[in-house]
Amino acid sequence: MIELITNFTFITVLLGVSILGVSSGVLGVFALLRDQSLLGDAISHAMLPGIACAFLLTHSKNPLVLLGGGAVAGCIGALLIPYITRHTVIKKDAALGMVLAVFFGVGLMLMTCIQKKSIANQAILNKFLFGDASTLLRSDVYLMAGFAAIIVCVVWLFWKELLLATFDPLFAKTSGFNVQRIEQLLIGLLICAIAIGLQTVGVVLMSSMIVAPAAAARQWTSSLRVMAILSAFFGVCAGVSGCIVSSLLNRIPTGPAVVIALSAIVIFSLLCAPHRGILWNRVRA
Repeated sequence: MIELITNFTFITVLLGVSILGVSSGVLGVFALLRDQSLLGDAISHAMLPGIACAFLLTHSKNPLVLLGGGAVAGCIGALLIPYITRHTVIKKDAALGMVLAVFFGVGLMLMTCIQKKSIANQAILNKFLFGDASTLLRSDVYLMAGFAAIIVCVVWLFWKELLLATFDPLFAKTSGFNVQRIEQLLIGLLICAIAIGLQTVGVVLMSSMIVAPAAAARQWTSSLRVMAILSAFFGVCAGVSGCIVSSLLNRIPTGPAVVIALSAIVIFSLLCAPHRGILWNRVRA
C-alpha cells in the first residue's frame, strides 16, 4: 500500500476517478429524481460518432479536441430526444433508445473505417470506447478538475432553480422561472460530466457513474442537499476502491473495478439503509 501511495501514476488515476465521482454524483441526483436516468446513457453513446469525426478531421490525439467533437454530438443527441417526442407519437423511453442505438451504431461504423485506413494514433479511440484510466496524464486531471469545479459551482449557484424545476416545474414556471432553460442547463452540465469521464470508464460504463451513486444516496435520505453530498461521497469511495483494487490486481482495468465498487455500494444501500433497506425493514418487522 505504501508503494501505491508514492506511485505517481496511481495518484494521478486516483485523483481522476475521484473528480469524476464528484461531478457525476452531484448531477446524477437530478437525473434520477427527474426520471432521466437513461439520458446519461443515451448522451454518452451519442458522443462516440462525434469523437470519431473529430479524429477523422484533425488526426489529433488531443483529448480536448476529441471530447469537443463528442460534446457536439452529445448536444445533437440530447436535442433530438425532445424533438422526436414532440413531433411524433414515439414516447420518451423509445426516443432515448433510438438515439442511443443510432448514434452508437454510427460511431462504431466510423471507428471501423478509421481502423481500416490505418491512421496514426487511432489506438486512442479505444480509450474513449472502453475507458483506460491508467493512461490519464496530469494535464487530463487538470482538465477534469476544471470542468468538475465549473459543474459544482453552477449547481450551487442555481440550486434553488434546479430544486424547483425538479420537484415542482409547474410552480417554477408560474413563479417566473424559465423551466426549459433550466432543463437545458442541466443537460449541458450532464454532457460536460460525461465528456470528462469517457477517458476513465468509457462510453459503455459511463451511465453507471451517473445513476449508481444517486440511486445509493436516495436510499439513505429524503433531503436533496444531503442526497447530493452522499452521492458525490459514494462516487469518490467507489473511485478510490476501484483504483486500489485495479492497482493491486493488475489484470483488472480501473473502469470496470470502479463500476463493481459502485454496484457493491448500491446493493448495500438497498439492503441496509435505515427505513428503506430491505433487511432493515425485515429486522424492524
